[in-house]
Amino acid sequence: MSATRPDTGHDAADPGRRRSGQLESQIITVLTDAGLALTPGEVRDRLAPRADVSYSTVVTILTRLHTKGAVIRRRDGRAYRYAAVRDAAGLVADRMTRLLDAESDRSSVLRRFVGGLDAEDEQILRELLRDKLD
Repeated sequence: MSATRPDTGHDAADPGRRRSGQLESQIITVLTDAGLALTPGEVRDRLAPRADVSYSTVVTILTRLHTKGAVIRRRDGRAYRYAAVRDAAGLVADRMTRLLDAESDRSSVLRRFVGGLDAEDEQILRELLRDKLD
């Protein structure tokens, strides 16, 4: 697995390439922050300061997010307007759940995941589990 550069979120092996799911998260954040349904062009305009991305790429990502159920859309003239169903954290959590569901040996996957956590994340997980059990 390649490392990411913390300053940009880009893959260290290929500085021009985003991490998997990064653009999806950015688009969900734009939609969540907007608080209203946006067209792909409006999403692209709001992404512009953070990402150099084409209109067609935004449409592709929005279509994928719609297929996953992460955004809803409604027709507005010739275009669609999109609104977030979940925030970026919810999208990542859904992705993690899908990955876990795809494995038959869930125990091994979870063991390796927890084993790879840094001390701070491990403490957060312990607290979350303790809260859930209470």
